[in-house]
Order: sequence, then structure tokens, then C-alpha cells
Amino acid sequence: EVRLVESGGGLVQSGGSLRLSCVASGFNFSTYEMSWHRRVPGRGFERVSTMNSDGDSPAYAASVKGRFTISRDNAKNILYLQMNNLKPEDTAKYYCFKTPGSRGQGIQVTVSE
Repeated sequence: EVRLVESGGGLVQSGGSLRLSCVASGFNFSTYEMSWHRRVPGRGFERVSTMNSDGDSPAYAASVKGRFTISRDNAKNILYLQMNNLKPEDTAKYYCFKTPGSRGQGIQVTVSE
């Protein structure tokens, strides 16, 4: 059974930082592209960042480029998202996605003014 469990979210002030983690199990993590998405209530998913199986060529949404960094540890089956200089508009529920197929339950990130 594929499992993706996010952690590291919370409440932070504008300009602060958080690091999200996604622990993966139930599949061969090192062979899959992984990504982070976020969703605000009433809106669809926004793809935040993607990383291929080898950890090369990260891609970012324009809204987070230069502030967020995606990484992965294939030995530990963990995907990370380092989020710096957070802004109130980054407030959302963040999800770890396996491509194709699965996503985690999500973790709330709230950025106050």
C-alpha cells in the first residue's frame, strides 16, 4: 500500500521559514517523480514544485521560485520542501504527490502578516 505522510507544517509569521517532509512507503520511491502541491479551500490544486527520480532538474511555480527548494533523500524515502521568506499568500494545505497516482493527506501551512 502506497503511503505518503507529510509533516513540518504549522503557523509562521511572514518572512519566516518552514521545512516540510514527506515520508514515503509502499513503493520504490527512488524510481518515481515526486512533487509538492497546495490547495486553498474553494480552489484547485496548484503545483508548487517537482523533482525527478534522480533528484535532478527541480521545477518550481513562478510564485515560489527563489524562495522554496525541493529535495529528496532516496536512501530514506523522504521528500522535502524548504520554504523560506514565506508570505501570507503561501497559506494553504500542502500535499506530497507521487507521479503518477497518489497523494498524502496534506499538512496545513499558515502564514500570518
